[in-house]
Amino acid sequence: MLSQIDIMKKEISYAKFLPVLFGFFIMGFVDVVGISTSYVKQDFKLSDTLANLLPMMVFLWFAVFSVPTGLIMNRLGRKNTVLISMVITFVAMIIPLLSYKFPFLLVAFALLGIGNTILQVSLNPLLTNVVRSDRYTSSLTLGQFIKAIASFLGPIIAGVAVSYFGNWKYIFPVFGFVTLLSSVWLLLIPIEEEQPKMLTSSFSDCFGLLKNRFILMMFFGILCLVGVDVGLNTTLPKLLMERCHIPLDKAGLGTSLYFAARILGTLFGSIVLAKISSKKFFIVNMLFALVAMMLMFVMVTMWSISILIFVLGFTIANVFSIVFSMALQEMPDRANEISGLMIMGVSGGAIFPLLMGMVSDTIGTQTSGLLILCVSIAYLLFIAIKPKSA
Repeated sequence: MLSQIDIMKKEISYAKFLPVLFGFFIMGFVDVVGISTSYVKQDFKLSDTLANLLPMMVFLWFAVFSVPTGLIMNRLGRKNTVLISMVITFVAMIIPLLSYKFPFLLVAFALLGIGNTILQVSLNPLLTNVVRSDRYTSSLTLGQFIKAIASFLGPIIAGVAVSYFGNWKYIFPVFGFVTLLSSVWLLLIPIEEEQPKMLTSSFSDCFGLLKNRFILMMFFGILCLVGVDVGLNTTLPKLLMERCHIPLDKAGLGTSLYFAARILGTLFGSIVLAKISSKKFFIVNMLFALVAMMLMFVMVTMWSISILIFVLGFTIANVFSIVFSMALQEMPDRANEISGLMIMGVSGGAIFPLLMGMVSDTIGTQTSGLLILCVSIAYLLFIAIKPKSA
């Protein structure tokens, strides 16, 4: 039997772990940009290129703020940095309610991107302060599971808002309230953090870590992964409308299906990764993802496209956790800086949808933009196969 002290320690551990874990739910709010892009395009009658400025405004800041956040976190601490990110996210959720105009939406989604950048850089390493090192990868996978739930709920809440209130934007007060709740919960929980080492990191020191070829490969892996994730998120509703001739409120459920598959994928991954190597799991998933993406070019029925959407969501669900943990384990003493570099790769979410929008506008079909995602998945398969020492 456990002693009373052991039970208390376990309770204290969960008391710290749960509010940190719930922060991943707030992290998932960034994926609302997918369904938002479709609604904004419809409301303001925008081209694909203009509409895809929204995901660009969100994910551009991952390139700008990730590394500075990793450096500043050494001074402010991880928990305080997370709290700052939640304040910024809350402000972002208020702006569309005050003024629903395209310029204000760009500002709101820019703030959402800034807040999410800071959150992802600080929350991932904060997790190491509340779990043992041997549980980090599985805990990070669980965090991605929680994030996927928020991403899954976004299009559904938007659809309910349209059905019952006549406007999708009422998703924002819901997300704003949950953000406030999460920040208060984390604020009230004391979390001990290790004192930063007496080492002053500069931008050049941080970017110098990319001289490590393995870290560089992982950085481009995150870049391509998030590009695929956001590219699918923003394109799926438009693809379903084009191929299956259905209205936006129904096409938006394709995004929910994608994130439902991610939820199941992360749950499956948390079990399987405890039994097989992450490298083998990585390779098998990318093989299936590449086949599914190639088939997406030719399928035209609702059921066949839905199956491919599910396969894509399921297979890429655990890639972020695998790549991120591999990078941190390469140089654990530089965790804050590497976290900043890896999250900078999330800026792929700004680059890829914009390129896809330009290709789609030029050629005239949503399908044409998928070629960029196909190449990205091929790169992910390459780094999964390539030996670490190479």
